[in-house]
Amino acid sequence: MEWNVYLSGEIHTDWRQRLEEGCAALNLPIIFTSAVTDHQASDAAGDFLGEEDSSFWRDHKSAKVNAIRTKTLIENCDIAVVRFGDKYKQWNAAFDAGFCAAMGTPYITLHDAELIHPLKEVDATAMAWTTTPEQVVKILKYVITKA
Repeated sequence: MEWNVYLSGEIHTDWRQRLEEGCAALNLPIIFTSAVTDHQASDAAGDFLGEEDSSFWRDHKSAKVNAIRTKTLIENCDIAVVRFGDKYKQWNAAFDAGFCAAMGTPYITLHDAELIHPLKEVDATAMAWTTTPEQVVKILKYVITKA
């Protein structure tokens, strides 16, 4: 079986790369999917639908266009990894975690201990809380290979 793992959240560090490289080194049968991680491209996703006078409507259109990808990929994943960084608020990641919880899709949270309290509800429905991409790799290895 090839596993489909959706990566959600923070886009300013190398956590995705570390996780993907760790899984590749173990030859784990995983396809990784993700929202658009290019911040400017994501913000401009709806621009081709017409110019807006208000940033609210620009963001609204782009969010809906981005949601086509996000919703589809989360609905088709076997497991999600949701990363919360300490520098920016990842409201989209919290939404993705809630979507996973509502659908019954297992997810792993990845964040520092300083965020335990603000993420207590998100962590409460996660299958695991991790602090490093390497811990996520170990979970995926166990889940996939039983070792």
